[in-house]
Amino acid sequence: MQSVTVAAIAITPMTERDWIAVRAIYLEGIATGNSTFETSAPEWEKWDSGHLQTCRLTARLGDDVLGWAALSPVSGRCVYAGVAEVSVYVAKRARGQKIGSRLLAELVRTSEHEGIWTLQAGIFPENVASIEIHKGCGFRVVGTREKIGRMNGRWRDVTVMERRSAVAGI
Repeated sequence: MQSVTVAAIAITPMTERDWIAVRAIYLEGIATGNSTFETSAPEWEKWDSGHLQTCRLTARLGDDVLGWAALSPVSGRCVYAGVAEVSVYVAKRARGQKIGSRLLAELVRTSEHEGIWTLQAGIFPENVASIEIHKGCGFRVVGTREKIGRMNGRWRDVTVMERRSAVAGI
């Protein structure tokens, strides 16, 4: 893919019709080995039930989905209703063009509009680009969960990041 101007990218709500493209981008992220502990992408119904109905976004150039972002609840307990976990994925062909930053910035804005007061992310330390994108959107490193899970026979650490809203939940 040729470099595109960030302004040419539209951030739009994700719908079920986007799932084939979203799932393909998710699988590309899984294939890197540095995006998630998951080893496969679920079918739509499972993914849909595990994510908030609001705050689902795609980055598009025309009809081409280049990335996506969504929120998952961190708990079913009502006291955590305003806390969500962030997922942001960009297609391999579109990485390095600030699409992840645009998606995350819009996800932050949308989440605050929906009353989410804390966003959290768990990122492999090797995924430096993702850590920097999150820092650029106001996330801070809370700490490292050392050897939290095994992946391909190797223990992996996870950098824990969070962003507390200055407007939602105040």
